[in-house]
Amino acid sequence: MATLVVPNSNSPVEDAEALHKSFEGWGTDEKTVIVILGHRTVYQRQQIRRVYEEIFQEDLVKRLESEIKGDFEKAVYRWLLEPADRDAVLANVAIKNGKNYNVIVEIATILSPEELLAVRRAYLNRYKHSLEEDVAAHTSGHLRQLLVGLVTSYRYVGDEINPKLAQTEAEILHDAVKEKKGSYEETIRVLTTRSKTQLVATFNRYREIHGTSISKKLVDEGSDEFQRALYTAIRGINDPIKYYEKVVRNAIKKVGTDEDALTRVVVSRAEKDLKIISEVYYKRNSVLLEHAIAKETSGDYKKFLLTLLGKED
Repeated sequence: MATLVVPNSNSPVEDAEALHKSFEGWGTDEKTVIVILGHRTVYQRQQIRRVYEEIFQEDLVKRLESEIKGDFEKAVYRWLLEPADRDAVLANVAIKNGKNYNVIVEIATILSPEELLAVRRAYLNRYKHSLEEDVAAHTSGHLRQLLVGLVTSYRYVGDEINPKLAQTEAEILHDAVKEKKGSYEETIRVLTTRSKTQLVATFNRYREIHGTSISKKLVDEGSDEFQRALYTAIRGINDPIKYYEKVVRNAIKKVGTDEDALTRVVVSRAEKDLKIISEVYYKRNSVLLEHAIAKETSGDYKKFLLTLLGKED
């Protein structure tokens, strides 16, 4: 369930004109930016962008980049992009930084096959190389095999499962993660080719056989990038809601809030399932997500995130 609150009616022309007016004079009227953009659907935001450019002969995104700064600017910028284009930008940032390939895994495992294909098209259009080309150029070994396999996967989306296959592949995964040795090629094959429904059946069978979740065996202080990427893939496929809750929890509890991760989840899920993520967060932490965010953020950035959460500051 979405948290975005949208008025019953709006005029893209009036919205564009109000935004343009907010940029005039000394300083920007950030409240107007938040009130308008924080209460519009992706379709309405794209309408506003088109109308704004037609009327004022400039790109609204570029104008906003020059008017607002910091985490607030980054959140508004990503909110204004169409979802596939936003994910393309997030993937490119992750590749260039070379530190957070979990973002690539997140995009590749949680999106539907059609959504992932749209991201690959948006990436190619924006950067003039393919996503898989850039991933391959910046990684090596098992990590490269896993990431390229994930971003190029086009999975079956039906409900059919093969229980015998789940049993066999649960043992393949167990052999691979046991003492972090074994056939990682087979693990990569399983995670990059099977449907999510089949994989969840395999993960459940693993738990039944071995009395613990497969992800618990993967990550510790000695884990490398590949093992962390495997962990993210399994968590993202198995339960996206719990995965996102943990991303938010880690972002907030970190010494010095991880604004990038927090922004990514709020902006990308506000029109999808942020309400459910918030409910899981409360059950897990006994703190309302909006209270946790309000405590760890400030200024217009805080106001904008709370608006997307459906909670006015």
